[in-house]
Amino acid sequence: MPNSRAGILTFGGLALGCLFAWGVFCFSSNPSSVSAAVNEISPPAYSLVYDKDGDLAPPMQYRQWVYLTSGLDMSYTPKADSSMSMFDNVFVNPEAWNSFQTTGTWPDKTVLVLEVRGAQSKGSINKSGHFQSGDLMGMEIHVKDESRFPGKWAFFDVASPTKATLIPEKASCYTCHKDHAAVDTTFVQFYPTLLPIAQKKATLSAPYRKEVSPETPNKADAK
Repeated sequence: MPNSRAGILTFGGLALGCLFAWGVFCFSSNPSSVSAAVNEISPPAYSLVYDKDGDLAPPMQYRQWVYLTSGLDMSYTPKADSSMSMFDNVFVNPEAWNSFQTTGTWPDKTVLVLEVRGAQSKGSINKSGHFQSGDLMGMEIHVKDESRFPGKWAFFDVASPTKATLIPEKASCYTCHKDHAAVDTTFVQFYPTLLPIAQKKATLSAPYRKEVSPETPNKADAK
């Protein structure tokens, strides 16, 4: 996701979707009823829709998508404000996740969502470490739309639940992802369940392999 992790747009009044799978699996002893319940809570299909200005309608059902990873106070540039502590969480649309399992890379129409939440250390019985606050501080979207964008991918800042603004291609996040991302301009090196797949499928990018070589080669290169 963009290196603007430390500089996030903020908006309020956002109603997030919830995952109810815990209730389903904890209280149903009938497999058929479990299957039916899971189908009922499957996330609604999402299609990329742009307005006349090129802005994107954000996928507000993203919390029903596949969770990839979380980071704490991550920044791809020197952090300017050390007084603010933040978590970021990354989700991807299920269709893209399923394809990645087979190919080790992302299909067209992949949508990655990064949400940012405040980090707290004081609350309830917690005595050390950090947990995520309930406040959503901002969101960013990384979209693969090969027929629309010259570089196949584009970044969007989510300004509201109905509008995500296109980040210009000249922004530094595009160059950063091109030069350092492990797979197809995405930071799969930070996605622990996907990095082994990319290694096995030999889809790690040349820039990333050069950065970490010889510690993390493509499996195919090691044969």
